[in-house]
Amino acid sequence: MPSSFLNLKDPHFKKSKTKAIAGFTLIEVLVASAILALMALISWRGLDGMSKAQVALQTRSDANQTWQVGLAQWRTDLDNMVSLQNIPALDWDGRVLRITRQHSQDPQAGMQVVAWTHGNGQWTRWQSAPLTQREVWAQAWNQAQIWGESAGSPMPNNTHEVTIHAIRSWQIYYHRDGAWSNPLSSAAINGVQNPLSNSAALPEGIRLVIDLAENAQVQGKLTLDWVRPTFTVNKQ
Repeated sequence: MPSSFLNLKDPHFKKSKTKAIAGFTLIEVLVASAILALMALISWRGLDGMSKAQVALQTRSDANQTWQVGLAQWRTDLDNMVSLQNIPALDWDGRVLRITRQHSQDPQAGMQVVAWTHGNGQWTRWQSAPLTQREVWAQAWNQAQIWGESAGSPMPNNTHEVTIHAIRSWQIYYHRDGAWSNPLSSAAINGVQNPLSNSAALPEGIRLVIDLAENAQVQGKLTLDWVRPTFTVNKQ
């Protein structure tokens, strides 16, 4: 038989053919599995990082939105402040800022007493029910000051309190005669601390300075200036 023809009955030919069509070896399978596991780990870490970043961004966005709502409410309370005879419109005792304002939804429903303070590590707001009688207003005015002593604490019956955000400290300044000063000194007349009961005694503006909590999503110091809507500059 010529040497150019293959002998299909040759056992060496069968072994070669069997070896050519055999599957992956164990080492090749292990290497492929290791590569797939490494790729899966890299992909999981990437997805986990993206998920954490998304959660952090959402938390920060929620905190910013909470601050915007709180500061908007602060400005609204001051904008709707009313000055009535023998009824204080504004009072700051170093801990609680009390405001007499028109009802938030219906001015015809009467007045409200609102209060702001720093209680239990939270910037907190309190408001009374609608008031139409002077005696009821006096009770709410005193209640707002008493509330400041326990503001921010868990009180199931205190439905008039709303916590805005965690803060470390806050301070109020009044603007009078072209300068900012401490309300406890600027509001004193003849050495006596007097509540503000008419528009002439109201400050031209109020500066709010808040030192945000270190563990909060929004950190640093926040300053907001409010100008009394009825304030006018006298031309010389």
